[in-house]
Amino acid sequence: MKKYTVLGGGSWATAIVKILSENLPEITWYMRNDLAISHIKKYKHNPNYLSSVELHTNKIHLTSNINEAVVWADYVIFVIPSAFLVSELSKLTVSLKDKVIFSAIKGIVPESGLVVGEHLMEAYGINPMNIGVITGPCHAEEVALERLSYLTVACEDLLKAEEMAKALRGPFIRTKISEDIIGVEYGAMLKNIYAIAAGIAHGLGYGDNFQSVLMSNAIREMQRYVDAIHPIARDINQSAYLGDLLVTGYSAFSRNRLFGSMIGKGYSVRSAFMEMNMVAEGYYAVENAYKINQRQSPPAYTPILDAVYKVLYLHHPARETFQKLTEEMD
Repeated sequence: MKKYTVLGGGSWATAIVKILSENLPEITWYMRNDLAISHIKKYKHNPNYLSSVELHTNKIHLTSNINEAVVWADYVIFVIPSAFLVSELSKLTVSLKDKVIFSAIKGIVPESGLVVGEHLMEAYGINPMNIGVITGPCHAEEVALERLSYLTVACEDLLKAEEMAKALRGPFIRTKISEDIIGVEYGAMLKNIYAIAAGIAHGLGYGDNFQSVLMSNAIREMQRYVDAIHPIARDINQSAYLGDLLVTGYSAFSRNRLFGSMIGKGYSVRSAFMEMNMVAEGYYAVENAYKINQRQSPPAYTPILDAVYKVLYLHHPARETFQKLTEEMD
């Protein structure tokens, strides 16, 4: 049986650990917070994220040593926020090349401007066949509540995708596999940006009628963007793309939507993050997603991405920017 390690201490990491520990005899969980590790060992709950979830600590080896965690595993699941991935991996003294790596990170690595899979190939020389992605449509909070949820597992090697999907599958988790690792990963990154747009619109006072038009335009924009980056046959209406966009754009659990709503209400980026006390991956993705698109010849038509970039990075007034955006919606 394959050995699995989860890297990360947040909500998604906690949810994935919950799922895997219910299906497997043993897993390893790396988190850098020794106080959290001590709390989990004693009380069987993560004190900082999804604290209502009771964890099977008899099946979880907790460690704050990333090298110990990586060496032990055959499959390593990255659930570290993309903004902190490089600093965490700088602690590695062991090789990743003999591991199968799945990323549940939905963002762009700021230092390289690449999605996680591309970053790992470029920075660590990892075989593309040993890299995969875990995406939704799924919120960690609903996994904690054991509500029926769906995960998409993508890898060019479908046998490895199925191995990972089998480890995640359970009574309240359905899984499907995909070969479109680039499209799924870029789609997971973009849906966070569109959720920020939905949140900004909500904060500005736009209603459900506009939100529906915004989401309709967002899925078509996602298709234009992803097709420009990686033009293969794909059905953008599948759950990995459209479903993930909808749950992130509409759900009360969406931290990206919450962040956008605060921006729409007049918060600064800094004050929004301070009040949320959590990471909104979409914020870090916006700048790099915009720049990646501008490098395409020609760039994809992305009025929603452009509007969010202008508000967050060029400090254009949200109300005026979204008023202009409404004129580009159809």
